[in-house]
Amino acid sequence: MPPPPTRPPELVSRVFRGSAAVASGRLTAHNLRSSAWRRLYPDVYACSSLPVTHELRTFAVTHLLVPGAVASGRSAAVLWGVELAGPEDPVECTVPARTAAGAVDGVLLTRRSLPEAEVTARRGVPTTTAMRTALDLARIRPLDEAVVALDRFLVPGFVFLSEVRAAASRLTGRDCRHIRRVAQLADGLAGSPQETRLRLALHRSGLPLPVAQYTVRDADGRWIGRVDFAWPERKLALEYEGIWHGERQQVARDRRRLNALTRAGWRVIFVTAADLRDPVRLVTRLAEELSAPRFV
Repeated sequence: MPPPPTRPPELVSRVFRGSAAVASGRLTAHNLRSSAWRRLYPDVYACSSLPVTHELRTFAVTHLLVPGAVASGRSAAVLWGVELAGPEDPVECTVPARTAAGAVDGVLLTRRSLPEAEVTARRGVPTTTAMRTALDLARIRPLDEAVVALDRFLVPGFVFLSEVRAAASRLTGRDCRHIRRVAQLADGLAGSPQETRLRLALHRSGLPLPVAQYTVRDADGRWIGRVDFAWPERKLALEYEGIWHGERQQVARDRRRLNALTRAGWRVIFVTAADLRDPVRLVTRLAEELSAPRFV
């Protein structure tokens, strides 16, 4: 009897149990070890034509590795379209408290009871609802990383910050205080994780708090641009400068915007990742700028 084809049509672009494919005669153990397939987890394989993404791994875990599992936390966020986890990051799932599933490398299982109302489907995967996902992200430790995750999840508008804060206020039991603290610190406005980290550093600094995502207009009310943080009464703006600002097409745009802000009497301070690693020095620099005399 000739061996089965290297890629049976039923397995092309599919995720499957290796033992089931062998038992059905679609593959032999030798075929399973070929480059046509990629091992994701014990006895769980994917056709090598499929890109290995976090979403694919989450599908494999919830459908094959731990049937009945619900994607939660960062993995749920990915299924909602917010990239909080990469291909090599652990898949986060929730299973019933008495599930017999054991530990598997690359999978983080939370054992708890999820009400049906907190489970939905995203891209064919059982997933926590937007609200439950937001509250789970607020459980992350350390606190700053929870705020970063929640800020990013709030941006698309699947759930609103006021709703998350209201839901957090009703929580009891483990992590409830931490979740409420994270919900209070989040603002859902940051354009990047580093902007959230910068905002948190400013909140701890003792300096006058700036306005986030402030729209600057000229004397005639014409729109000039939006800055990450601003002290409008001082006409002082604070911008986080990521690597992407150095891209050729972005440099000219940034120069035009900076020139317009300068003509309107604004000073702009740029902060980089290196500045965030030395918050004491950053705060000292900002304090000096805020106390400097203004000449208009």
